[in-house]
Amino acid sequence: MADATRGGVGAPAAHDSAALHVSGEAVYVDDIPEPAGCLHVYPCPSREAHARLVRLDLAAVRAAPGVACALSAADIPGENDTSPTGTGDDPCLADGTIHFLGQPLFAVAAETIEQARAAAARAVVETEPLEPVLTVEQAMAAGSFVQDPHTMRRGDAGRALAAAPRRLSGRMEIGGQDHFYLEGQVSLAIPAEGGGMFVHCSTQHPSEAQHAVAKVLGRPDNAVTVETRRMGGAFGGKESQAAQWAALAALAADRTGRAAKLRLDRDDDMTMTGKRHDFVAEYDVGFGADGRILGLSMSLAARCGFSADLSGAIVDRAMFHADNCYHLPDVEIVGHRCRTNTVSNTAFRGFGGPQGMLAIERVVEEIARDLGLDPLEVRRRNLYDPPGGGSGRDVTHYGMKVEDNIAGALMEELARSARYAERRAGIDAFNAASPVLKRGIALTPVKFGISFTTTFLNQAGALVHIYKDGSVHLNHGGTEMGQGLYVKVAQAVAEEFQIDIDRIAVSAANTGKVPNTSPTAASSGSDMNGMAALAAARTLKERLARFAAARFGVAPSEVAFRANRVRAGEAELSFAELARLAWLGRVQLSATGFYRTPRLGYDREKAWGRPFFYFAYGAAVSEVAIDTLTGESKVLAVDILHDVGRSLNPAIDLGQIEGGFVQGMGWLTSEELRWDGDGRLMTHAPSTYKIPACGDRPERFRMAIWPRGENAEETIHRSKAVGEPPLILAISVLHAISDAVSSLSGGRLAARLDAPATPERILAAVEAMRARAGAAAGRRAAE
Repeated sequence: MADATRGGVGAPAAHDSAALHVSGEAVYVDDIPEPAGCLHVYPCPSREAHARLVRLDLAAVRAAPGVACALSAADIPGENDTSPTGTGDDPCLADGTIHFLGQPLFAVAAETIEQARAAAARAVVETEPLEPVLTVEQAMAAGSFVQDPHTMRRGDAGRALAAAPRRLSGRMEIGGQDHFYLEGQVSLAIPAEGGGMFVHCSTQHPSEAQHAVAKVLGRPDNAVTVETRRMGGAFGGKESQAAQWAALAALAADRTGRAAKLRLDRDDDMTMTGKRHDFVAEYDVGFGADGRILGLSMSLAARCGFSADLSGAIVDRAMFHADNCYHLPDVEIVGHRCRTNTVSNTAFRGFGGPQGMLAIERVVEEIARDLGLDPLEVRRRNLYDPPGGGSGRDVTHYGMKVEDNIAGALMEELARSARYAERRAGIDAFNAASPVLKRGIALTPVKFGISFTTTFLNQAGALVHIYKDGSVHLNHGGTEMGQGLYVKVAQAVAEEFQIDIDRIAVSAANTGKVPNTSPTAASSGSDMNGMAALAAARTLKERLARFAAARFGVAPSEVAFRANRVRAGEAELSFAELARLAWLGRVQLSATGFYRTPRLGYDREKAWGRPFFYFAYGAAVSEVAIDTLTGESKVLAVDILHDVGRSLNPAIDLGQIEGGFVQGMGWLTSEELRWDGDGRLMTHAPSTYKIPACGDRPERFRMAIWPRGENAEETIHRSKAVGEPPLILAISVLHAISDAVSSLSGGRLAARLDAPATPERILAAVEAMRARAGAAAGRRAAE
């Protein structure tokens, strides 16, 4: 008899769909067999960034071969809106005004997608051009915002800046990023009896897709069921923006009474869907001779696109994370949400946090170069206090006490294991002897807040069944996008019942099983859905324990669940046998579970409180080489030490750490989004948009989970979130490149390198650094 279960908490269990992924058997929305007569929907994009829609004649479109229907805004029976926060500014189809180049004007449903595309070209579209606002600078000058500016402040930043012994100011442009999920936006809508609609949707937020479809159709939510078994990647791009495509597919299905599928191809997907927000950060910092920040004024302006989408919360999170791991005594941070005639930007892994952290890391680098110090030393001097530090430097600029700070301990352990000091000396020697190739190194930390900052989203539900053969069916509101959420939650349930994980089947997220779910986002999927599933499992376990106690004449406390078996006093039987006996005894073997994240309370009007349950920490050392003649760069080595608390599944967590880092590296080095002067996205395909490839992974990539990790808060088995924080570790790559450029000045001048650090930007920074270094040398000689 085995004395341990297989695949419980802490085991490096394989992803539940791993074999299906590598064999090609995993079923995604586009793989679902299409019902007979299924139509294919094409949303026809606008060709202008800003215009008044004067005339839209679809008569020729409707008469085209194979067309079942052509739908404009006038054909929507409900509300023409799919906005995620109820702002009413996200029309499903353009109505009166065109807001960005690529906005859907109408939708065509035909027997084939080729027929739908051909028919769309027959439309008569007359417009009156309007002047577009395309950039952050233009929006700021025009006062064009999707929401009012918001300020977080502590103390008197102006007074602190005026009194500081040293002071610097600067500006940084931070580029956006396309999600580039392998599976694009896709939905399959199937009409149901009584006016119902069943939608298979590739979405992180089935409930939001459900609500949007119902709203567009003019039906109650209970008329629509949305199901999501898995996504081929999402990264935030399917949190709010899957709803529009689900609604268009459902609209066509409702109009024709036939199933309808909408699948965007790569070019249309990149043109029609939002991205990571690009930011312009401006800063004015006062500091002492020791490098400690004394006062900071910072502006974070994001290009939001034509509508609000999730920009309010995204810019808020950028502001929350504008401290990273550093105490800011007197500070004022202003967030601007700029409205532009570009596609509405949306959630992306990190949700604004990476942009805010990148800004403060630039500030730290500026201080270090000005003082002639290693940036790592300035980082150390500005850290929040560790627990029990006693100096009062443990409260954020928004009023949350940092109770679990391990950033300093992680950094020191990583600096030792990665031999940072020795490598720094070696790099300095290399650069002194190498006129063309230069190397750089940087160690940067991460402190990332875990929870939705929109408090009501911090809730989750689950449904667990035990069948009479002892097998278990698990359902919850979380969605699987490759990140391993399903296997982690299954491990928690297996651990609770003390059964092997292969006895648990996880079914697709379905709004008919668990209602009113929150999106799988904010790195909280395991935290919330795991706790909800655990609550359901514990309810069932208690029922079984009470039944076993009564059956065998013992106290419930004498019933123990151990390795697929249950002991009740002297009696022992298998879990399956107990399940069958309980069924025969008419014990309910189905239970729901619910979880709401505790200890949250934030007053946005006062910009003060506790928006996060806890913080996740990490640190990375990156070493790079650059070619000063071409601007090309290469990441040579990466060392990562990351805190995941008590890992639910170390194999999954290490995969998240590696994948997140590489995705962050792409954001900061190669993934450049470019628009022309008419608002047309020029980088809309793999041929023009460069994500990291296998060859970009550094040859030496060492990563480790911090062995002393444990969440001080009562999370699922004291684990910590791991979805978003690892991406931010890649800031070390940008700063290593900056360090290499700075070596041209002997390390005395900051490179001021914008992101992404493409070869063109690196080469421009190299030339600027040589000119600045020469001017500085000339001034010193004159003195």
